[in-house]
Amino acid sequence: MFRSILINLILVLASGSSIGIADAKANLTKVTWAHAVNDADFLTRVLESDTQFIEADISLGYLIDDVNKEHEIPIMAHPPSVESNLSLETFLKRVLQFNREANDSTKLKGIKLDFKSIGAFERSIDIIRAGYDMAKFDTWINADILPGPVENTATIPVDPSRFFTAARRLGKATLSIGWTTRWGPDFTDGSYTDAQVDAMVNVIQSNNIDKAGNAITFPVRAGIVAKSVTNMIRLYCALKDTNDVTFTVWSSANDSVDVEKLREFIFTAGLDRTYVDVPEDLHEKLHLETNAFENTCKKTLQARCVDF
Repeated sequence: MFRSILINLILVLASGSSIGIADAKANLTKVTWAHAVNDADFLTRVLESDTQFIEADISLGYLIDDVNKEHEIPIMAHPPSVESNLSLETFLKRVLQFNREANDSTKLKGIKLDFKSIGAFERSIDIIRAGYDMAKFDTWINADILPGPVENTATIPVDPSRFFTAARRLGKATLSIGWTTRWGPDFTDGSYTDAQVDAMVNVIQSNNIDKAGNAITFPVRAGIVAKSVTNMIRLYCALKDTNDVTFTVWSSANDSVDVEKLREFIFTAGLDRTYVDVPEDLHEKLHLETNAFENTCKKTLQARCVDF
């Protein structure tokens, strides 16, 4: 755990930015991230850094001080860990205090709360409502709600109906909803299929999230979305009139990624609709400061919807 925290901290401190989240809206690929901020000391360092978005994992478990394990609560921890020195309540309180006291809008932190079970999410709703200002500060609620590419049967998705029922109590928080995936350095074949995209659209509409109008960002795995450009456009087009849709490209270390195809997806979707949350070496290879697809991507994402 300590090694993971140290690696993340090095990346955070190396990726400083002088712009705020609001200023990055025209080019979301510039937004910087800290991952697995599940430790009190790590949170302190991230708050002191220029990182703009704090991603943290929420599970049901116990604070380390609760030696008899008498009080199961939402804690900041990634399974299989069930202990932490940081509760969700304290995490939110510290980030909220930092944001309220920030005298420079470029220092404000957004939060991405990654829920590892529906039980953890349902137990967290009242804590979030009471302990954070979602209307004023960027708040993402993340969960994998559907099974996804490459026969991923090992990870059980969060129940989508229960997720959306609970999420509606959080008002207009951004919903970061995706598919479970199986991928790695030895994978070269896989995509977000027609059926998986249809299932996502159907579950959003059947739960009236299109009518609720929440902003939605779809976390898509870099190596897979690079092979799924057409279906991602179709996903955007199905929801663009009811929800503010973006994509969040993510990748695990050493994932197999076709860099050129991934660049094509990013520039096709648009820099204003694509967050890029990938390891530093992959981010550098993407050369996002240079639009190599300028001639082929003059047709806007909105205009492509007439093809469907």
